Amino acid sequence: MSKKLNIGLFGFGVVGQGLYDIIKTKNLNLEIVKIAIKNPEKERSLPQEIFTTDRDEILNNPEINTVVELINDTEAAFEIVSRALSSGKNVVSASKKMIATYLDELIALQHQHGTSLLYEGAVCGSIPIIRNLEEYYDNELLHSISGIFNGSSNYILSKGYLENLDYDTALKQAQDLGFAETDPTMDVGGYDAKYKLIIAAAHAYGVVIDPVEVLNIGIQNLSPNDLQYAREKKLKIKLVPVAKELDDRHVTLFVLPKFVNETEFLYNVEYEYNGVTVQAAFADQQFFFGKGAGGHPTGSAVLSDIAALRYNYQYEYKKAKAENYLQFTNNVEVNIYLRYDDEALVEALEFEHIHERFYSGSYKFVIGKINLQKLIDNQQAIADNKAFVAFADQLTGVTLAAEKQYEAVV
Repeated sequence: MSKKLNIGLFGFGVVGQGLYDIIKTKNLNLEIVKIAIKNPEKERSLPQEIFTTDRDEILNNPEINTVVELINDTEAAFEIVSRALSSGKNVVSASKKMIATYLDELIALQHQHGTSLLYEGAVCGSIPIIRNLEEYYDNELLHSISGIFNGSSNYILSKGYLENLDYDTALKQAQDLGFAETDPTMDVGGYDAKYKLIIAAAHAYGVVIDPVEVLNIGIQNLSPNDLQYAREKKLKIKLVPVAKELDDRHVTLFVLPKFVNETEFLYNVEYEYNGVTVQAAFADQQFFFGKGAGGHPTGSAVLSDIAALRYNYQYEYKKAKAENYLQFTNNVEVNIYLRYDDEALVEALEFEHIHERFYSGSYKFVIGKINLQKLIDNQQAIADNKAFVAFADQLTGVTLAAEKQYEAVV
């Protein structure tokens, strides 16, 4: 029989409201006792007495055995979650930046206090990828995980490619619909996708990586020329996070726009939808598809975690405990498309091999092989030059290659 969950909820925004909407339609053995909010003046859909601005009303309440954290403040979220875990309360969180940034500490707290932290809602909305990586693929060798992890950037790319909207107009529409924030950097800059990738990689490969070490280049510098080039090649541009095992010792992670062709699952993932492709040694290729944002899709993932806690479910982090653990590296070669203005940028990136160069008026690009670390070293220069970078394996016929001494090409 499941145990009764008395819930303290932090945050009552889009996801918090969505979660409440779903819970009230179910006959579950749980109750939301108190909701902590930041702005007491904002009009709410529930009676005022259920709300509080004092986090201690939840964290110090011995009757509350479960904390659900849905706020948009990384440091405050970590304090709430760590205090809850330390005091014997189980936690469900959807704060991807907080989890990715403090994952080592959060794992240690769970082990130390015997509590459980679940976070399916932090990665790809309604798609149950974390539970699948943790359970279904627990004994599987995974070659790669990639996909579309951010609905806001995908919405903008779809609007540009399918409807010929310019970047600024598409971004404004995404903001008006609530898909993108007033400051969209987290989404269009690839940060949101990076945090989600780091969380997924912890369960897929057992690696816990500092987000600062992982390259993320977004779509802010996308131009009509880039979209037109993709159309001519019968390709689409998607913002794709990639986690790839290079050999039995090394794994790499990065987030880049990517040219995808019509044979790839991601080709048909449009607007606010997400898609995750898992390439496994034995299960082969599998694809997960669903809405990656919004109150009800994300709320459904949060509720799934809450329901699992009724039966004392915990992540075991099995691959992190394995003896043959992997190490993260940026010393890998990738094929990229670089649209640029300044020749000095091409020189600074030190392409190891150039497949194609093109000059026509103000439109210049180069396609070639480069060490991933060179992109990291020149990331600010790429941003300053308004250059657009995309992973271009579909344009060269050559996929991601490991550093030469590994003798691995995948």
